[in-house]
Amino acid sequence: MKISVIGTGYVGLVSAVCFAELGHEVIGVDIDANKVKMLQCGKSPIYEPEVEDLLARNLNTGRLRFTTDLKEALPGCRVVFSAVATPPNADFSADLRAVFTVAETVAKHAGQDLVFVNKSTVPVGTGKECEALIEKILKARGEAITIPVVSNPEFLREGHAVHDTMQPDRIIVGLNGDSWPARPCLPAGRRSPERSRGGEGWAKEIMEEIYHPLTRTGKPIVWMNRESAEIVKYASNAFLATKISFINMMSELAEKTGANVRDIARGMGMDDRIGPRFLHAGIGYGGSCFPKDVKALIALSRATDVPMPIVEATHQINQHQRERFFKKILATLPKSATVALWGLSFKPRTDDMREAPSLDLIPMLLSAGHSVTVHDPVSMENTKKIIGDTIGYSPSPIEATKNADAVVILTEWDAFRGIDLKELKESMKGNMLFDGRNIYTPEEVKEAGLLYYGVGMPVS
Repeated sequence: MKISVIGTGYVGLVSAVCFAELGHEVIGVDIDANKVKMLQCGKSPIYEPEVEDLLARNLNTGRLRFTTDLKEALPGCRVVFSAVATPPNADFSADLRAVFTVAETVAKHAGQDLVFVNKSTVPVGTGKECEALIEKILKARGEAITIPVVSNPEFLREGHAVHDTMQPDRIIVGLNGDSWPARPCLPAGRRSPERSRGGEGWAKEIMEEIYHPLTRTGKPIVWMNRESAEIVKYASNAFLATKISFINMMSELAEKTGANVRDIARGMGMDDRIGPRFLHAGIGYGGSCFPKDVKALIALSRATDVPMPIVEATHQINQHQRERFFKKILATLPKSATVALWGLSFKPRTDDMREAPSLDLIPMLLSAGHSVTVHDPVSMENTKKIIGDTIGYSPSPIEATKNADAVVILTEWDAFRGIDLKELKESMKGNMLFDGRNIYTPEEVKEAGLLYYGVGMPVS
């Protein structure tokens, strides 16, 4: 099947290479000419395990290509996936300008029936708005073609996005056939054979065909109306973010009372109604999904006048957790300290700097008169574009700690877990280790001669 994927960020690029790997003919579209040129040469603009291998392989087979011209991607296309960014506005609402621009452009230039799929995370009701916009433009053009709008949210974890696409827990598809107007049959050559079944049946068959390579291995498609599908993604991410914020709330109580949040989390997680995942205390969540989706639900709560106090509290606790850890660092450091930061991206296995704690802490340290040297396995170039040369960049974790008064761990890269702590102590001038991700135990840090500041544990 010929598929167009609009937007080649994390969601769009991963979707494009994976659809091609599943045997479809895929055209990726992006307005960034430099990014498209990189992709055409087989170079991924993002760091994501496995993506570059899939990119190269499917470019070589001819199943995958890229362009800056959406009009070039439409002829013969049966499905357009919109995977453009929907960042938060100042009022927390999702910025949908790119989504509507894609819908408008498709409606203006499509020459045959096709399915328009919102892959981007969009607020409930966005599909209905896209549908109305497309219908209006098609009517003005006098085009007797049908473009149903479907919601197919993604559930990708950065760093594991290829696995999550090829081995999904579930595939959510939302479609509302009853709102599509009946249209006369198109002339031969312009009418898809499935069109005779009507809007809902036709769109459903198209989506089934796209995901057949996955469903044949037992991966389920969960069908629902479009409004439900649009809410599922926000609800899922907000629930997971709430679980993180809950254990972080407990971590502050643990510090004040002499308890250990690791023991608390372990005791909670052994209850199979709760489970251990997302009960790892730290300095809060970041990235492109949890902060954005929690904010979008808060904005939706305000717009619909439906109170969501748990979601509001999740956001507030996350902000508080980061701020209190940073205040602890600043209150403990000596004047004009040298600080080594380990980890710059918001999580391991990605170079994504969106909502990364490092981007908050680095300016705070510099403003307080401290000097900073950093190390991250993949994110230093992205950091340099944002922060510039006001800090030092080191090729290795130990190199970054030479003559440092303190080390601060902000991202739980596996490479940091195996560090020889005695070697670390010898490299440093001071002895303070601030572990924002609790990757070490107080006992092993203390044994190496270092002073341990974790999250939810007494200082030792």
